[in-house]
Amino acid sequence: MAGPDPMSWWQRFRALPKDSTPKTLAFALAVALGAAIVVSIATVTLRPLQKVNLERERQARIVAMVSRAIGGTGTLTAYMVDLETGRLARDMDPVTFDAEAAAKNPETSIAIPQAADIAGLGRRAKHAAVFVRFEGEKPALLVLPVYGQGYQSTLWGYLALKGDGNTVAGLSFYKQGETPGLGARIMEPAWQALWPGKRLADETGTLRVQVTKGSAKGPHEVDGITGATRTNNGVTSLLRFWLGDFGFGPFLKRLKSGEIRP
Repeated sequence: MAGPDPMSWWQRFRALPKDSTPKTLAFALAVALGAAIVVSIATVTLRPLQKVNLERERQARIVAMVSRAIGGTGTLTAYMVDLETGRLARDMDPVTFDAEAAAKNPETSIAIPQAADIAGLGRRAKHAAVFVRFEGEKPALLVLPVYGQGYQSTLWGYLALKGDGNTVAGLSFYKQGETPGLGARIMEPAWQALWPGKRLADETGTLRVQVTKGSAKGPHEVDGITGATRTNNGVTSLLRFWLGDFGFGPFLKRLKSGEIRP
């Protein structure tokens, strides 16, 4: 006994009026499916290019920040740092190090105690890549990667410090998802230009650096962005975290003592 003829189904479908419900639904489904396929292909194809562009922007911001700090790009050397001890991890390659991936991997990261997690990270990588410019045996400039929670996103940036480890040479963010016209203004050169010369800690060594509400009143404060209180607080918190004991604090102490050399 012969089975059903598949062509007869197709022929009956084609014979339906163009404005019939089955044809309308089938056309809509075909368009949606086609669009989904195109978007999926574009996402997979363009992802490597997006990463390349983000990396180029990140490097460009480092170069621009360093150029403003020392009047030229100078020579920055990348090093890996063991954040727990503050010592250099010379057996690791800072060029291939992926901070985001390392922070998510339980084998290459640690859980941050809740009381210390003022940047809202949950975990941090055990190591970090830093950039240092030496003049002889002494550091003249260092650039530290910093990140933490803002209002709507994670804020990713770089903090440049002068050789004393306490004077800001620059602060630059290269990735964020804050509110346009408000928190997203942390990317604007005019706001970032407020940072050079600011002091991180007072005479007792207590961290005082802060994005204040309104106008800055002292050497440790930077004007806050109006209407972006939670982003302002996020910047303050991430800086204090990464400059503290669970961040680059141990490394900065060794650097200031002269233990870290080229």
